[in-house]
Amino acid sequence: MLALVRALRPRQWVKNLFVAAPLVFSRHLEDPGYLARTAIAVLAFCLLSGAVYLFNDVRDLEADRAHPTKRHRPIAAGHLSERAAITWSVILALGSLSGCFALSWKLALFAGIYLVQNIAYTLRLKEIAFVDVVLISTGFILRVLGGAAAIDVRASGWLLICTGLLAMLLGFGKRAHELAWAERAHLTVTRASLGGYRLPPLRVSMLVLAVVTLGAFVAYTLDPHTIEFFRTARLVYSAPFVALGIVRFLVLALWKPRDESPTDAMLRDPIFLLALAGAGAMMIYAIYG
Repeated sequence: MLALVRALRPRQWVKNLFVAAPLVFSRHLEDPGYLARTAIAVLAFCLLSGAVYLFNDVRDLEADRAHPTKRHRPIAAGHLSERAAITWSVILALGSLSGCFALSWKLALFAGIYLVQNIAYTLRLKEIAFVDVVLISTGFILRVLGGAAAIDVRASGWLLICTGLLAMLLGFGKRAHELAWAERAHLTVTRASLGGYRLPPLRVSMLVLAVVTLGAFVAYTLDPHTIEFFRTARLVYSAPFVALGIVRFLVLALWKPRDESPTDAMLRDPIFLLALAGAGAMMIYAIYG
């Protein structure tokens, strides 16, 4: 059972907090009913993510065994059988979709699209440079749309734009990290799509994308509709913390490549966590204070 839990990669479930973004930005965080529906939606996407990870690890079994760090994953290491992984993948996927449908057919629709997209990503599309990152970005947008459907509110266009840009930055950062890490360790990269990337232009693209992402967030906070809806302009005060988080991610992805991916490293990095806490606290203060 421990091997199964590890294979579900619960550390990665933090990404599913994007499902809760509509709850926060629709000013319903203090409503118990909305909070409960969002919690169910977040759990459903966590289980769906786990189902996808199991399927992915079975599909990439041989490649993972040849990788210096991925070979320690439960399936690649032989701690969890392929048959058990596929069985649990199906159980988790069907259970999650059933729970979503019981809550909202729209939530089930977005969750179903998320699942189909990730299956297609695992089977073929992750091997195509740039398409892989676009699909990662789409997955985050589907999380936000699912969260909005769970509580029957409209997802803000600005929220979707900022989410998509940030997800692309994270995706390109992971690719840049893998290239930089392999270059320093004098290893051959194992991800097929990396053949379509080159580190120098990828670094420039990330820097440009970082500026655009921060600019989009600032534009959102200063938008007259945003100020009118929240009845305050204080949301912009969270921008410095957002900027610090983005800069720290760039450092971890481009200039300090380690064995673990930058998306894992940032969740252990004190500076990034400080920026995250500061941004979150300032947003809550601006929206609810």
